[in-house]
Amino acid sequence: MADTETEPLPPAPRPQGPLARAERFVWLTARVLEQHLFAHHFRDGGAGPVEAALDAYRNEDGGYGHALEPDLRGPVSQPLHTARALRVLDAVGRCGGRRAEDVCRYLTSVSTADGALPAVHPRQRGYPVAPFVPVVDDPPGELLATGPVVGLLHRNEVWHAWLFRATDFCWRAVESLEESHPYEVQAALAFLDHAPDRPRAQAAAGRLGRLVRARRLAALDPDDLDAYPVAPGYAPGEHHFPHDYARTPHSLARAWFTDEEMGRSLEYLAAERREDGGWPLRWRQWAPGPVLEARPMVTIDALRTLTAYGRGVG
Repeated sequence: MADTETEPLPPAPRPQGPLARAERFVWLTARVLEQHLFAHHFRDGGAGPVEAALDAYRNEDGGYGHALEPDLRGPVSQPLHTARALRVLDAVGRCGGRRAEDVCRYLTSVSTADGALPAVHPRQRGYPVAPFVPVVDDPPGELLATGPVVGLLHRNEVWHAWLFRATDFCWRAVESLEESHPYEVQAALAFLDHAPDRPRAQAAAGRLGRLVRARRLAALDPDDLDAYPVAPGYAPGEHHFPHDYARTPHSLARAWFTDEEMGRSLEYLAAERREDGGWPLRWRQWAPGPVLEARPMVTIDALRTLTAYGRGVG
């Protein structure tokens, strides 16, 4: 008698579009955290696995370390690691409660006299760090480190005593900018997009947008990049584009650019995808490990930006 049992069919392969190729790139190269983040954003994955993976980077002082931000190696908590952690928690809707209180406790402990955060706390000394990241004994507070943290805490309606002075610092820093560079502008936007005083934020963003255009800090024509200077200290070719500032249509920076300028920028972003399915790093590369860890992060960000603007990534 013939055997009537049949083996189960293997699952149908997913279509080999840009998203599937990016997923393969993530599975080949990403840390567990970014694997779960990709699944959360694009494959209906839950928030719990993301939060559990992030806990591996958390320290007893309430901050985050362990190279969560790949250019800072070692176990010690740093403001830049903690800012990255808040971005992850915000992305999965878990940026609140006791976890936010612990983060604010850490931020209070490392703040400068004016209530701001240093980009790198001197505890980093002795551990590997990117050569373009200075480690000094008495670092000043910087908008670069403070703006994104304050913005995300306001976005999630977290209230803590530390926030009052840090918010005042951000307002002073943003409203006094005369010269700047792309990463500082992005930090300012991270604050302004979620600052509670919306009329003041809109006025400050308008002024900042005029500065960006006057200083040519956004490459408006990807076919003529020589017309846009790279900021001092940046890597050769480390340009920034409209989509780097207005990562979603809801950002205050969206008003800085015409529909045509934004369209060209998004087309350039889509075309940047490499054959392996991931997006490249534009900043200076100094060691293999940080590059390997950062590219999946950049890839997820690129896919989220394209999705936010309704650009197909499937």
